[in-house]
Amino acid sequence: MKKSDFRFELPTELIAQSPLPERSASRLLVLDTAAHPVDRQFRDLLTLLQPGDLLVFNDTRVIPARLFGRKSSGGEVEVLIERVLGSHEVRAQMRASKTPKEGTRLELGDGVPATVLGREGEFFRIRFDTPEPLQSVLHRIGQMPLPPYIKDVDHQRDTTRYQTVFAREPGAVAAPTAGLHFDAPLLDELSACGVQFGHVTLHVGAGTFQPMRVDSVHEHTMHSEWLNVGALLCEQMRATRAAGHRVIAVGTTVVRALESASRDGVVQPFAGETQIFIFPGYRIRSVDALITNFHLPESTLLMLVSAFAGRERVLAAYAHAVAQRYRFFSYGDAMFIVPAKDS
Repeated sequence: MKKSDFRFELPTELIAQSPLPERSASRLLVLDTAAHPVDRQFRDLLTLLQPGDLLVFNDTRVIPARLFGRKSSGGEVEVLIERVLGSHEVRAQMRASKTPKEGTRLELGDGVPATVLGREGEFFRIRFDTPEPLQSVLHRIGQMPLPPYIKDVDHQRDTTRYQTVFAREPGAVAAPTAGLHFDAPLLDELSACGVQFGHVTLHVGAGTFQPMRVDSVHEHTMHSEWLNVGALLCEQMRATRAAGHRVIAVGTTVVRALESASRDGVVQPFAGETQIFIFPGYRIRSVDALITNFHLPESTLLMLVSAFAGRERVLAAYAHAVAQRYRFFSYGDAMFIVPAKDS
């Protein structure tokens, strides 16, 4: 299996550059047991979901992880935090005219001092040399780390809209974008209809935008991400299934978290790192349906969706979405997917 097996043609103008004025106003492509994809609206979840169904959200919160500054030599630098390591240390990607060496002094934002402690592969370890709490520093001088394909940057807008309304655990450097479609009124209506809510935490890393650098899918190594699946959710899932209802993942990050926490097909409490790589041939057993955005060609996220619903079926749905002018990627439209009975 090669990454080219997951290639599709996407006109550039279909890449959403900004969110819709209303979160829940996006379109929804439904891929269920029907012979062909069905065009709906996202608010149609109110009729697609059933009382007793359990929606599982990723409650990670995106941190303002993109910083700009200068080296002590005067050269400009751009820092994209991959992960917060401690009270004042981070692992980050750096862009500079000349690769910074260990001990290089930085001045970020409005003068925040920092030091390059060393390099770990493609990442740098950086210490912020200030007594101010790191989260406070980031919120003061950092910017939201929008994906590279979004050129229409509006810092004030993106601070709110590139964040889910249920985000509560800071640590992600990319949003779990399927959750961006939910607003408070829709959540209230779903709850009133008897739909249950549960949460995992998976801090999405910048590696989610890294292209696959090998041709063979089997040779690819996933980046590591931290997750937490709690005992309460495990009990919610058990009770939901026992009552004959469905567990529905809101986003591929939820699937990755639940499958990482699965033991012999049963999701158990787990907190730690995951490098799980899900592609066709892997059987996803933790969820019964998936709400997800449209993903990049040849991406590991598209491969996960294909593992859930079948590669040919998913690529046919993507071709339909292109023909019907759906909006793609982070600020784009969504899909509601139920695997075929023979999947």
